[in-house]
Amino acid sequence: MTPNNNKMQKVHIIGDRALIKPTKEEKITKSGLFLPPGYKEKEEVQRGYIIKTGPGYPIPNINDDTDNLWKQSDNMQRYMPLQVQESDLALFLQRNSVEIIYDDERYFIVNQHNILLVERDLDV
Repeated sequence: MTPNNNKMQKVHIIGDRALIKPTKEEKITKSGLFLPPGYKEKEEVQRGYIIKTGPGYPIPNINDDTDNLWKQSDNMQRYMPLQVQESDLALFLQRNSVEIIYDDERYFIVNQHNILLVERDLDV
């Protein structure tokens, strides 16, 4: 489900967020009536495919070596990785997400804690 354009290669997601492309869902009731585009009975939960993820939660660099305070340390930021992965099908809370249009496509930027569950192929 990853877009084939090179522009998406330039996109970097920050922190504990995921970029999700929503799935196309038909607006139809159980009785067969089509609903107008602005109407949603329960807009809290949305589903879509995770396109990209951020690096995760930052972990502080703790240096317990007090004898070598003058020693140059590597200032590389370390991260605890996210549970979600690219190509997962995610159910997330839409009201806590940010909707964007990028390259004429609709996406949501969602914090990991707003993702309720993911469906993942174990063969990948």
